[in-house]
Amino acid sequence: MDIPNFKDILEKLSVLKNSSLLSPIIIGVVGLLLFIPTQIMNGRLKNKVEAESIRKLGNQVRFLSGSAIAGKQWEEEAKLQQGHANDANEITRLALQSTQRQLLSYEVFPEPKGTSQFIFKGFGQRFRSAAEGLLVRVNARDCPTDAELNRATQSSLTSSRTSSVYSSRRSYTGTRSYTGSSRYPYGGGFSRTDEVSSTIVDGICRERAKSASVYGNPIGLGGYEFWEDYTYAGPEQAVGDCWYYQLAYWVIEDVVDTIETMNSGSSSVFTSPVKRLLGVHFSAGKMNSLKGTGYGTSRTRYARSQTASTITDDRPSYVLSMEDGLTEPCTGRITDEDVDIIHFNVAVVVSTKAIFPYMQQLCSAKEHKFKGFSGNEQEQSFKHNQISILEDRIVPVDREEQNHALYRYGEDAVVELDLVCEYIFNKKGYDAIKPESVKTALAGEDTTTTTTIINTPYR
Repeated sequence: MDIPNFKDILEKLSVLKNSSLLSPIIIGVVGLLLFIPTQIMNGRLKNKVEAESIRKLGNQVRFLSGSAIAGKQWEEEAKLQQGHANDANEITRLALQSTQRQLLSYEVFPEPKGTSQFIFKGFGQRFRSAAEGLLVRVNARDCPTDAELNRATQSSLTSSRTSSVYSSRRSYTGTRSYTGSSRYPYGGGFSRTDEVSSTIVDGICRERAKSASVYGNPIGLGGYEFWEDYTYAGPEQAVGDCWYYQLAYWVIEDVVDTIETMNSGSSSVFTSPVKRLLGVHFSAGKMNSLKGTGYGTSRTRYARSQTASTITDDRPSYVLSMEDGLTEPCTGRITDEDVDIIHFNVAVVVSTKAIFPYMQQLCSAKEHKFKGFSGNEQEQSFKHNQISILEDRIVPVDREEQNHALYRYGEDAVVELDLVCEYIFNKKGYDAIKPESVKTALAGEDTTTTTTIINTPYR
């Protein structure tokens, strides 16, 4: 670095000429000029030493050692990714198994094994007997019939009239025809005398409640009446009937399984959380008409008075658009490429303590056995969980009201719990046995409903 000739500069300054301060000033200026670059060089050297010092390298080593990847970390990552793949495969497998269920008949799907109409009537007989068997399994019985009550009261009154003890206490000029009251609305011209008959009837009803775990009647199960006097209308229609009522049976089976679990350990309606199965239905017309007339004994009379076409309507149907089901689905699910969706209505009388446990149990996983769609394979145990609740309605039970007067529910406060539910089927799980006529019909309907879904906004 060239140092300027400060002496020449200072000599030009007349003030400092011949001054004794000239030398110190020169030395100070030179020192200042040397100090600045020295500090700059010192800072650079310090940074370089710091960057290359062992201490910093040691800190970096310690920092990196905490997040260092082990030599075989890739193996652990591979296991993790394989675990994710296994989970996905397991979900797929369970979804398939959920729809792989035992059939009521192995002679119908996907094509009838013969041309006889008795194949289809045999399916109907199996449907009815299986529905009855489900109720027997949960120890379900209905309330006493009009005929039972008539016999019991008439017999009691007859013996009472011949008793001198009874005659001395009270005399009757005869019996009067009874067609209904707020307490015992039996209908059918039931004859009684008020006080004695009421006591007898109450005793019979209580004994029935003690002997049953839950009230239930197979007539309340969608399809039971349909197959009673089945009229064959050709193979394609018959296969469709069998298919949709096979779906109905699986739903009914899950409903009854739920009741069985809820009432486990109870042998009396008085102690059972679920007191009564009012019905399981699949059509809006059937559901609404039954709600309008009520359930119970009047519901039984209603079902028997319906025409065949009305009863036929109470079979499941696939939900192909938001407007097709029993209610607008909060899940947003409709039948698509992967799943089939149906809706159903189930109504029960339950203890107020059992409302939410019952709903949870209805939507829980359930076990089923499967022997292949031929029925001849080795039996396997599968699980299915296909129900979602879309809508609920809770109504307090008026025990004096006509539809409950012959039922004894015990001391618990009870309500009618009315649910509209969604049932989901994995298509790949049962596609191998779905009849071609059903697939063709759905394909034709899908073409129509696609336009409807696009052009119609979600309500």
